[in-house]
Amino acid sequence: MSAATTRSRTPDRLCAEAVDLARAAAEEAAAPGVVGEHAGLESEGDRVVTHFFECKELGYRGWRWAVTVARASRAKFVTLDEVVLLPGPDALLAPEWVPWSERLRPGDMGPGDLLPTDAEDLRLEPGYSGEEEPVSNSAVSEEMAELVEAEDAEVTAGVPASLPVVPSRGSIASVAEELGMRRARVLSRYGLHVAADRWEESYGSKTPMAQAAPAPCVSCGFLQPIGGSLGQAFGVCANEFSPADGRVVSLSYGCGGHSEAAVMPKPPQPAPPVIDETRVDPFPLRPAPDSGSVPVVSDEDAAELGHS
Repeated sequence: MSAATTRSRTPDRLCAEAVDLARAAAEEAAAPGVVGEHAGLESEGDRVVTHFFECKELGYRGWRWAVTVARASRAKFVTLDEVVLLPGPDALLAPEWVPWSERLRPGDMGPGDLLPTDAEDLRLEPGYSGEEEPVSNSAVSEEMAELVEAEDAEVTAGVPASLPVVPSRGSIASVAEELGMRRARVLSRYGLHVAADRWEESYGSKTPMAQAAPAPCVSCGFLQPIGGSLGQAFGVCANEFSPADGRVVSLSYGCGGHSEAAVMPKPPQPAPPVIDETRVDPFPLRPAPDSGSVPVVSDEDAAELGHS
């Protein structure tokens, strides 16, 4: 049995009574007036006791001055061990430190910022980096390499004897570059699932916008499909009036800008004019004599009034 398990948890009497010694040590280490009342003690082992005093520092609410005293075996005098400032059960503490790589959030990067990627990032896996020998999980297998070597020769005009150089055969690197595979690392299965979960949470079927949408994006004409396995569940919205314009959206997402949700009504066309060609309406070339505001007067009456 070890010595640690045989230690008594009962505080040593002389060490427990050395409150004045512990307070004097705390006041010497701290600023004047910041050591408060005695807040208890704790046995650290045989003849080792820690006294706690309240801390009155404004920025250290809930902290305690911890003064450890000890006594040698068969000794009658208590000696000072150490003085430290420790947080209490309800102390005000700073947030737990988090590495910078875990503090990053989408949108934190600005122009000129560089975000290094860990070599063991679970979101990535080795891709085809341009070597002649493909990696084990590459889509360019040995069978394809043999097929390329046998059939994928460049087609040129004329017979080989008349050419200045011998035609170069297709290589695995050229085929991989044509297929878009010349990347050192590609998304792993875990990286695909993480991206899918993130996109589904932002623009998925459970969002309030999708719940109120008249139809899902899978039937919308503004949905632009994407390639790869993620294209089976996601696409890109191309509706400039949609809240998801330019975003990767789930096929089950939806909004009020669905192409088939509402059709603008056509403006009403005026009725064609009706012309009655069976009757003739007379139109006088001159106005009628009695159509004016002055009554018609004969020449004799006008002569009596002095009119010429």
